[in-house]
Amino acid sequence: MLSYTDITIKLAIGLLTIILQINLSGKSNLAPINALDQVQNYVLGGIVGGMIYNESITVLQYILVLLIWTLLVAVLRFATKHNKYIKWLIDGKPQTLIKNGRLIVATALKNGMSANDLTFRLRTEGISDIKKVKLAVLEQNGQLTITQYGDDSIKYPLIVDGQLNELMLENTGHDLKWLEGQLEKQKLQIKDIYLATYVDQQLNIFSYADVEH
Repeated sequence: MLSYTDITIKLAIGLLTIILQINLSGKSNLAPINALDQVQNYVLGGIVGGMIYNESITVLQYILVLLIWTLLVAVLRFATKHNKYIKWLIDGKPQTLIKNGRLIVATALKNGMSANDLTFRLRTEGISDIKKVKLAVLEQNGQLTITQYGDDSIKYPLIVDGQLNELMLENTGHDLKWLEGQLEKQKLQIKDIYLATYVDQQLNIFSYADVEH
C-alpha cells in the first residue's frame, strides 16, 4: 500500500518540477502559444498525475522520469530557437489565408479550417466582406492575425529569435537581398537579431547586443 509520505514527496517534487519548467520556459507555457508549450503541459500533467498513486514506481524512478522530460523539453526549446527547420517541424509556420482580398482556399482546407469557422472568426473582428481584408495570417497556434485595408502602422515581424520569417518578408514587397543589405549597413546578420519589424516603410532592428544592454 502506498504511504501518504510517498504521495506527499511525489506531490512536492511534481510541484517543484512544474515551477522549474515554467521558469525555464520563460513562463510561455502559462499561456501556450505553440505546440511545444501545449505538449509540455499535457505530458507533465500526465506524468505527475499518473505516477503519484502508482506504488510500483519508486520516488527515485519518478524523479528520473521528471528529469528526463525536463531535459528533453529544454533540448527541444534550444533547438527550435537555433534551427529554423526544427522550429518549422515542431511549431509549424504561419500561413497566408487571405491576401489582397483574395481567399486562398487551398491553405484553409490544408489547415482544416471550414468556411463556417473562417467567417465566424472574421465576424468576431467585425469583418463581413473578405475583400476588405488586406492580409490574414494563420499563426502557428491557430490564431488569425487580420489586417484590413486602411489600417495604419501594419507591423511585419521579419526576424524573430534570429530566424527569418520569409512569409512576412514577402508580404512587405521586399526580398532577402534587400533585408541583408539593410542589416549589413549596421554590420549585422540575421542570426544577430532578436527582433526586426517592418512598420510604416521603416525597418526597426533590435539585436541581441541591444537586449544585453
